[in-house]
Order: sequence, then C-alpha cells, then structure tokens
Amino acid sequence: MSDQLIRGRVWKFGDNINTDLMLPGDVHMGTEAEQARAVFAANRPGWVDEMRAGDFIVGGRNYGTGSSRPAARSLRNIGIACVIAESINSLFLRNCVNFGLLALECPGVSGVFEEGQIAEVSLGDFTVRNLASGAALLALAVPPNLLSLMQGGGIYPVLERDGLIAPKVKHAQTGRH
Repeated sequence: MSDQLIRGRVWKFGDNINTDLMLPGDVHMGTEAEQARAVFAANRPGWVDEMRAGDFIVGGRNYGTGSSRPAARSLRNIGIACVIAESINSLFLRNCVNFGLLALECPGVSGVFEEGQIAEVSLGDFTVRNLASGAALLALAVPPNLLSLMQGGGIYPVLERDGLIAPKVKHAQTGRH
C-alpha cells in the first residue's frame, strides 16, 4: 500500500450527482476534448475554466448515479486528481477504476469541507484531512489491485505497460484510438 499524500483544492457537489451532468448527452459521441469542455456545463457553466489540474471533487451521497457513460474519463481528462464522496454509485466507481481516476468513499466528508479548502488524502491509511480545520476522517480502504489501476491510469494503460496488450494506435485525423 502506498504512503503517498495527495492534496487538492475542493469543489463541492451535492447528493445524486449523475453522469448526465458530468458528461452531457449532446457530447457523448464527441471527441474526448469536446467531452471535457462540457463537464458540468448544465449545472455549473464555466466551471471547467475555473478548476485547475490537481483539484478534488467532494460529493454527497450516490455520487455518479446514472448511466455507464465515461464521465470518469472526462473528469480525469480535465485534471481532477480525486473524487471523495459520502458514497459513490457502484457503476461510476468501476468506471473510475477503468479510466484511472482516484475515487474514495468517505462517510461524513461533505460536512467537513467548504468549497475552496484544501483536502489531503493519505493513500497509506486512507485518511482524508481538511488542512484548514484539521478535521480528519477515514475513507473506505480501496483494495490494492483497484488502487493500482486508479493510480496507473486505468485498465488499458496498465495492461499496455505490463505488455499484456499492444498499445492503442491513435488516428492522426480524429485523435481517437
């Protein structure tokens, strides 16, 4: 298990944030860059221009409810370093693993952070700390194999890195794999 500490500025979202808000249907078939520009455009217009790579999302209960669209990939592509929520929808959590986005369930987390504060996460013991207030909570431990996939960029990059599949070839015209 890693003793790594990561820190990021917090953006707060409420309960039942669905994947339609993260990745709107009108860009579902667009490029990954087009999808990234549309993240949260319906409920927080301009948010992608305010957030910075390395920021965290703190969510409420049932974060990521909805469809299996690759919303976790879009969050990773805009630079979100970690999603910490009261609870995370199981399909969204699996997509976080698949696409290499660190996601933690941490009961009580939405009550100990205000937007803009700095969260620190220890991947050694899954402690989540508010650096402004000193409040600390324990997130649910992520099994080592899933944590490895999240930190390694997701399933395909890990399989490519380990030589288990051939690297994807990017098409020059579309930028798609």
